[in-house]
Amino acid sequence: MNSVGPPMVVVGVSGSSASAAALRWAADEARRRDAALRVVRSWDAGVHAPYAAADARPTPAQQLAAASEDPADVLRVAFGPELPAEVSAELVRGAAERVLISQSAEADLLVLGSPAPPAPAGRPVGSVIRACLHRAHCPVVVGAPVRADVAASWPQPPEPAAAASPARRRELVRT
Repeated sequence: MNSVGPPMVVVGVSGSSASAAALRWAADEARRRDAALRVVRSWDAGVHAPYAAADARPTPAQQLAAASEDPADVLRVAFGPELPAEVSAELVRGAAERVLISQSAEADLLVLGSPAPPAPAGRPVGSVIRACLHRAHCPVVVGAPVRADVAASWPQPPEPAAAASPARRRELVRT
């Protein structure tokens, strides 16, 4: 965990919609904390699908080019053509879990996106998330999508006390 220097929020991005949502959440959280935001994308040239034909596998240069495009697109969508001064982006070679755990040593918070809803206790999570939850040097937030039908079923917040009648405000205070 970052104990020296300005506060830092690190967010891992992969080009997925889940990581784009994590980036938006991390940007809001960094603003709330008055912290810098470091956007990290990892890439590893050694990862190949063993079932893919050798001539169908991308070269390391092609993998680097693809990895470079993903975060640039995500950042443009999130922040527009120019990054705010407190936002930095890094493309780091290595396995995602190792890169993110290493980056967490300088962070106050690590933010990750998960394409799947939260798993019930005992159900597996992805390997990158699992590794970061177990070995990160700072607190980890994992964001997951919320289905629209689930969100619609959530109870609505109670009316604000300031807008309620005096009798209703007394009732709200007692409960």
